[in-house]
Amino acid sequence: MEGSNRLSADDARLLELESAAIAGHTLKMIMLEPSDVPLDLDRLRESVDARLVAGSRGRERVALPAAHWVTDDEFDIAAHVRRRDDTAGIDERGAWTVAGELMSERLDHRRPLWALDVLGPLADGREAIVARIHHAMADGISCLRFLDEVMWEPSGDVPSPPLRGGAAVPAAGGSHGHELRRLPATLLRELGHRAKDSVLDRRIGAARELAFTTAPLVELKAIGASRPGRATVNDVLLASVSGGLRAWLAGAGERVGRLRAQVPVSLHHRDEGPAELGNRDSFLNVDLPLAEADPLARLDRISAGTAARKVAGDAQELYDLFHALARCPPLERAVERIATGPHEFSLAISNVPGPRAALAVTGRPVERLYSAAEPAQRHALRVSAISYAGTVGVGICTDPEALPGIAGLADAISGSIAELRRAAIG
Repeated sequence: MEGSNRLSADDARLLELESAAIAGHTLKMIMLEPSDVPLDLDRLRESVDARLVAGSRGRERVALPAAHWVTDDEFDIAAHVRRRDDTAGIDERGAWTVAGELMSERLDHRRPLWALDVLGPLADGREAIVARIHHAMADGISCLRFLDEVMWEPSGDVPSPPLRGGAAVPAAGGSHGHELRRLPATLLRELGHRAKDSVLDRRIGAARELAFTTAPLVELKAIGASRPGRATVNDVLLASVSGGLRAWLAGAGERVGRLRAQVPVSLHHRDEGPAELGNRDSFLNVDLPLAEADPLARLDRISAGTAARKVAGDAQELYDLFHALARCPPLERAVERIATGPHEFSLAISNVPGPRAALAVTGRPVERLYSAAEPAQRHALRVSAISYAGTVGVGICTDPEALPGIAGLADAISGSIAELRRAAIG
């Protein structure tokens, strides 16, 4: 068991979050373009195995109870790269169903905490690869770095640019004393809102249902650029989800008011290398004004809220606070219960910048890339967006017994994007 090293505090905490209802991993669904020749599983295994260099986290498992990463001396690539033979001939929504089943399955802790499952060929000749990576191994940004390490190839003659970090929010400058003076205002903005009971405040089990939709990145940028304050793509995404929830909940006869979204923020540095996995995430809490009928007014209110939090450096402040509280576990647990409770936020919405150039897997061009993340107890809905080669894929995940019908929400989010486009740019 050479190369032993301890899990970081963040990674160990994420491993401990597993429960009867929480599997602990993120999922990427990679849709390959149609082909008359199915993906060669042996070739994929050989390629991934060759690219997993010695010392890669992809060759390490977690040794308990010491919580160390150790080399898996019995590593077997066939246990990590597999084909689901029962998926031939299904359509794309059938692939979503299978991906939901995989989302609910736990990764084997006796092995490295990742898996690639090949689905299809689908009825239209496409195939899908469902990649699952445990959050203890990688967060949203470093998950993409891992896939870049083991699987991505440039498509055609267009070189793929290096993956960059997420929309990191830098802390405002100043001395340590100045940061302490800023902390009360940060806590008031981020944790000082006791929301009313939410329709999304439901207990969840282990079952998972996924739904996806897409939008052109240039369209989201144009919508943002049309506003006086030049809203970001992430602001437009939040406004699109807000409009989708407004229509979907109203259609189900639910009360439409205000929901508070927790937005994960990556604090990874842009000059980090692909081998630097692990977690370095913080968050912002943003109000989604569902009661607002005007789509541009919704966008402007969201944009103003996120801009104020970025200028104040709230994400870095919260990251530093929680790491300081780790020295006093009882206080840390008390603050964490408040921060993660259903009265502080209703759902999480993430947005990760993915590869900008077209990619391939063992020569097969990647058509679309989707991401899905788990919901949490009393936060029954999770929305995850990822960009790829000019398109943004939006993934929705829930427990279908707690919150049925999320395919309708995916359609409603598409409708909300179209509504914003008509209002903003015609």
